[in-house]
Amino acid sequence: MNSANGRKQRGANRQNKQMMAMNQQLISHPPQIPRYEVRHNTRLRFVASSAFFANVTFQNLLDTILVAATSSAGYDAFYAVKVRAVECWSTPVLGTASTVAVIFGGASAGSVGDQSTHTDTSMGIQPAHVRAVPDRRSLAANYQISSNAIAFQLDVPTGSVVDVELSFLDRFLESTACQNALSGATAGTTYLRGLDGLATATSTLPPAITAFQI
Repeated sequence: MNSANGRKQRGANRQNKQMMAMNQQLISHPPQIPRYEVRHNTRLRFVASSAFFANVTFQNLLDTILVAATSSAGYDAFYAVKVRAVECWSTPVLGTASTVAVIFGGASAGSVGDQSTHTDTSMGIQPAHVRAVPDRRSLAANYQISSNAIAFQLDVPTGSVVDVELSFLDRFLESTACQNALSGATAGTTYLRGLDGLATATSTLPPAITAFQI
């Protein structure tokens, strides 16, 4: 009985596959391409050269990866960005405490955050550590173009390591100039810039990899 049922099922599966093959042959044009834009997921690392307590904007995030057009003019490598997570660590000096915080406040007009504060404090045994993920309904968690709208607020002491997990998107024929001029760049070269949008020499949160900085 079971053997007969098995044969029937195999026969039905063969018929389904044949029907699918026939339907594919009847398609009169190539399949649609729903997402033709360029997308890139990455984790970028920064090290605080001094205490940092400020807003990080979507413009700042997009300016982290630049392409030089001339020695002084640069453009964002991507057109839009969204935040998947922000993670930071800080080890205090012996006998003191160290606190890190990430805030998805979205205080600027038109920027919606989940109004959550993620914080941790260390007294020297282990580093203070926070991994903060924005609410999926907030603007930080959805693609945003370059603007002064706040992606998140960061509060970290000197020496902190800050990782940002980002998803970048690029549409063709779209380009946005970076907010601060380059200096001594090589045209056509891709560079990293500080999380605060400033050049490496003046950034409070420069990239951890010094070889790629501008």
